[in-house]
Amino acid sequence: MELGATNAISEKRRIEMPSNERKMMNAALKKLVIPVLRQQGFKGSFPHFRRLNDNNIDLITFQFNNWGGSFIVELAACPKNGTTMSWGEDIPPNKVNAYHVDRRYRLGAVSLGSDGKWFHYEHAVTEEDYTTVAEEVLSLLKISDPSWISRLVE
Repeated sequence: MELGATNAISEKRRIEMPSNERKMMNAALKKLVIPVLRQQGFKGSFPHFRRLNDNNIDLITFQFNNWGGSFIVELAACPKNGTTMSWGEDIPPNKVNAYHVDRRYRLGAVSLGSDGKWFHYEHAVTEEDYTTVAEEVLSLLKISDPSWISRLVE
């Protein structure tokens, strides 16, 4: 096998198979953050969540760095009937996620369009280290206010 083919295979495996660190981070988020999202009315499955409000749908997406070790949390809102992509594809309310919306706010950002907070876990060793990162996410989510996300992305 050529060296280039070997590199392509290892790159494909890196993309397809989450690292143990990523699995540990996912587990901490699922243990601490996701139950709170559910209590506040969010539906969906990791990493995409949505909550139907009176006037819109709140969207939360966890976006992991392709190279590992960190993630951001993107927040968006769309109309109650979902959204339509620029090329005309309709995304229904039960399938829409933050990636489908142009105006997204990154958790911890000072304003719409700024980079936001990257949550780093590359140096995490123990379960407690991953829990600390998940708790930091929770401390920044103000989801008990149903209009919080829509105000951020206005």
